[in-house]
Amino acid sequence: MQLFGLADCNNFFCSCERVFHPELRNVPVVVLSNNDGCVIARSEESKRLGLKMGDPLFQVRDLIEANQVAVFSSNHTLYGSLSNRVMSLLARYTPDLTQYSIDEAFLDLSGLGDAEHLKAYGERIAAHVRKATGIPISLGIAETKTLAKVASKYAKKYPGYRGCCMIDTAEKREKALVGFDIKDVWGIGRQLHKALTYYGINTAADFANKKESWVRGKFNVVVLQTWKELNGISCISVEELPEKKSICTSRSFAEQGITDLSVLEEAVANFAASCSEKLRRQKSCCRGITIFAYTSRFRMDVPHHAIHQSMVLHIPTQSSAEIIGAALHVLRSNFRQGIYAYKKAGVILWDISSQRQVQQDLFDPVDRTKQSVLMKAIDAINQKNGRNKIRVAVQGTDVRFGLKREYLSKQYTTNINDIIVAKAE
Repeated sequence: MQLFGLADCNNFFCSCERVFHPELRNVPVVVLSNNDGCVIARSEESKRLGLKMGDPLFQVRDLIEANQVAVFSSNHTLYGSLSNRVMSLLARYTPDLTQYSIDEAFLDLSGLGDAEHLKAYGERIAAHVRKATGIPISLGIAETKTLAKVASKYAKKYPGYRGCCMIDTAEKREKALVGFDIKDVWGIGRQLHKALTYYGINTAADFANKKESWVRGKFNVVVLQTWKELNGISCISVEELPEKKSICTSRSFAEQGITDLSVLEEAVANFAASCSEKLRRQKSCCRGITIFAYTSRFRMDVPHHAIHQSMVLHIPTQSSAEIIGAALHVLRSNFRQGIYAYKKAGVILWDISSQRQVQQDLFDPVDRTKQSVLMKAIDAINQKNGRNKIRVAVQGTDVRFGLKREYLSKQYTTNINDIIVAKAE
């Protein structure tokens, strides 16, 4: 049976601050946005005080002072560094780790033992990460990614789970969904929540118990996928997961992997460009960039190495050139020429915010208006004429690091050279 694990760092930014301030372990803590404008992270103690995400500091200052809440400005360099440590530890426990955001990752736990062994295994993962990094995590294990997220929330809420909750049977699934508010399910946004409550659906169980034909008739295919996932049918890839806190593009390389820096540069540049395009499509900017590259974990006859480094930009951006430049700077600083063969690499953009909420800098040397106009023009040309018709030179042609596709059929509907030709006899 295929089983997914979702490791979620508890109140990550606040937990990062507590690593170096152990005296704050049971004290309410909040972390503020850039320029200390709003609350963007809260400890459980702060939540119980009534502090909410997005609360402007000036509006809640009296509440904070009255309850001696510890306040921190955002320290993204610290958060990125601790995230790297957590992910490196998690990678030891699975043959396939997929980082979903700065504080979440999916682990493939299929075939690692029976339910009893896997529950103990999950508890050991949570205990090891906390002991080694100081960051508490909640691990949810289930047949689908959506159920794994449900399980992780139970693991976070109830200390009796010892950091790991497992939903591996129909009985456990039904029990978990009955007590789970529908608004907390992945993919259930504010508007969809209103629609579901209109039909009397208040819990995840209410939704899961509906007939498939009813869901198909009322909602789109994305909602149907969520319904299937709640019923134990895995059908959502990581790229389709809703409410992303970050954007990631990655790829495994064919054959022995990549040993040449110039080839890996092309790959990382293309991954960064792809992330940048997604960022612009959702009208967002990012401030944090993480680069990773791994050698094969399964080959014992070659040396192993992992690159997993983050960089924080001075000003949030959505420019492909700027993001590619930052990504390559990190890669070049950590690459080991000719020694290691990298089998997988990727780029993660995080600390994402709306393009309308970017705080400008009076001394910024970049003309952001011209940069934005240029990106819009390039996107328009590429949309009309084909992806990557205009690109940064270092992106190359992606031939040198492309997927191995020996049995690829023709591109009948998208490539004019592959259009079916009809011959009249």
